[in-house]
Amino acid sequence: MAFYRNGGSLPPLARIKPVTLTATPFFPDAFLQQMRQLLPDEADFNAFITICQQPLRRSLRVNTLKIDVHSFLKLVAPWGWQLTPIPWCEEGFWIDRNEDNLPLGSTAEHLSGLFYIQEASSMLPVTALFDALSHPERVMDMAAAPGSKTTQIAARMQRDGVILANEYAASRIKVLHANLSRCGVSNVALTHFDGRVFGAALPEQFDAILLDAPCSGEGAVRKDVDALKNWSPTSNLEIAATQRDLITSAFHALKPGGVLVYSTCTLNREENQQIIDWLLGQWPGAAERLPLNTLFPDAGRVATAAGDLHVFPQRFDSEGFFVARLRKVTSIPALTAPGYRLGKLPFTRLSHANSQQVTEAARQVGLRWDSSLLTLWQRDKEIWLFPEAIVPLLGQVRFSRIGLRLAETFAKGYRWQHEAVIALADPQSKNSLALTPEEAEEWYRGRDIYPGSEINASEVIVTFQLQPLGLAKKIGSRLKNSYPRELVRDGKLFTSVR
Repeated sequence: MAFYRNGGSLPPLARIKPVTLTATPFFPDAFLQQMRQLLPDEADFNAFITICQQPLRRSLRVNTLKIDVHSFLKLVAPWGWQLTPIPWCEEGFWIDRNEDNLPLGSTAEHLSGLFYIQEASSMLPVTALFDALSHPERVMDMAAAPGSKTTQIAARMQRDGVILANEYAASRIKVLHANLSRCGVSNVALTHFDGRVFGAALPEQFDAILLDAPCSGEGAVRKDVDALKNWSPTSNLEIAATQRDLITSAFHALKPGGVLVYSTCTLNREENQQIIDWLLGQWPGAAERLPLNTLFPDAGRVATAAGDLHVFPQRFDSEGFFVARLRKVTSIPALTAPGYRLGKLPFTRLSHANSQQVTEAARQVGLRWDSSLLTLWQRDKEIWLFPEAIVPLLGQVRFSRIGLRLAETFAKGYRWQHEAVIALADPQSKNSLALTPEEAEEWYRGRDIYPGSEINASEVIVTFQLQPLGLAKKIGSRLKNSYPRELVRDGKLFTSVR
């Protein structure tokens, strides 16, 4: 028999199959009653309880900004990973491997940004968004950290346009930026706001918006047995009120004809279907629901009557999730414009002559970009690459960070920045040097490299598996390590037994 913690008496679970327990999730009585209403079939309810006590399947998404799926599968084939395709994401795979030998996050392929460790269900919202889009210029990810969906959006956009990635929690901004940098994303502008500001601050500016809303997390108990520790019906209603505010803001920021995807990792209707119904009722005729029941084979198993996806964890052996998609049909009355002052933008666009000079210097060290998509700006001694698609929004909202910090100027030239090297370096340029696995591990440990071959350039793009790891300066017979100190790794790395 399966066991679980709850707030009182245990409902009958006679038909649950015996399992080896790996966790005992906390289920409040009121939550169990709610689930019984949502899952009236006793066997289905028991299957839900059982799956919640089993470990969540690991999954990853290939980062197609850096490598195509076929090449990735060929690259990792020697490691014996068992990869099962995720039906709703062409780049997604469930992975089965021995984690004892080497954590997945310590593999060379993860460190160089070739894949993102992402739960399978959370890949659904971006798939739903781009299923209804063609070359969007501006996309907003309204609640972006830690970056799984932002990097997935970036891979779909392939450096075109811009993504405004917003995160309300200041403590998560650093993690978001680190993941964007590792994955080589160049076309993101970061903001740090309560998402409720965007409808007034940036009305009808976005072709697409993803609102992966803060929620009660009822679908997340497989990775956090205490996810429902503070759960209550009252808190659900309070969260739903915030979600209505956020989706109102998103809808105002969306252009007519644009697509809005709303998602949560919770299961109750108050935070899911009822939010969408409420929005449609607020502005009748201004939006249409775009059904998702044919988004992928077998999507009908989790589709509601209205065409939203309501994924209970027992359906696909995944996390619980909800996804709905809307298209804005017409404009709606604008919100009152915010009264804040932004101050003067501390950046100036480089002149054509200066841009040519910087671009040529960058080319000499193997850094290249499309100047129609990324343009050069300067703040004091810092030189940045801004996504050109963000320029119309400058002066309308305050950004925490825009694009890539390319270089810092000094008397003898430029100090090229690590994030720009990862995003822009050509791994086959004449100044590149392929490292051995042992040398690559030394690089990630922050140590200088002593290559056996002759070094023919003063600045060298060091690579491994045809991926840039950084830019090193030649000092005699060694390459001085420039890997950022905050990223330096210890413990087991990829030259250990895989």
